[in-house]
Amino acid sequence: MATQTTETQEPAKLSDDLTAFIDTWKDKRGNLIMILHRVQQEYGYVPRQIAIELSRYMGVPLAKIYGVLTFYHYFKLKKPGRHRLAVCMGTACYLKGGQDLIDELENLLDIGVNQTTEDGEFSVEAVRCVGCCGLAPLLMVGDEVIGKLKTEKLPEVIAKLREA
Repeated sequence: MATQTTETQEPAKLSDDLTAFIDTWKDKRGNLIMILHRVQQEYGYVPRQIAIELSRYMGVPLAKIYGVLTFYHYFKLKKPGRHRLAVCMGTACYLKGGQDLIDELENLLDIGVNQTTEDGEFSVEAVRCVGCCGLAPLLMVGDEVIGKLKTEKLPEVIAKLREA
């Protein structure tokens, strides 16, 4: 199974682009959600040290930031693998074998859902409907959709990703 890594406790510095974005949004309604989306876009997740620095910079309690981060399923608190494997578990995908895809990915990669392989290459997620029901069941690799996927094809998908 994947091991947990701890982030360094060094103070984080917000990038100039992120600071400019925050300054644009800081006085608008819904600013925290928009800013956290931008943080996740930059890092792929919301690193703890960045959340702490964001709290300091915006004058927002860290508890409020984590309240938003943990309420919305979209936000990630752990760094995902280089290849984010998201299995759709919407109704159509579930009925056509979505859980079988998850089970096989867990078997092939020796990790569970919402975990990352030790080498940092793969993470597996179960996601809600992605709106491609006609392609059920499907796997998203980053932004690429692989539809009508059978479990027998997963080793080939993983091998191609390892080569990339």
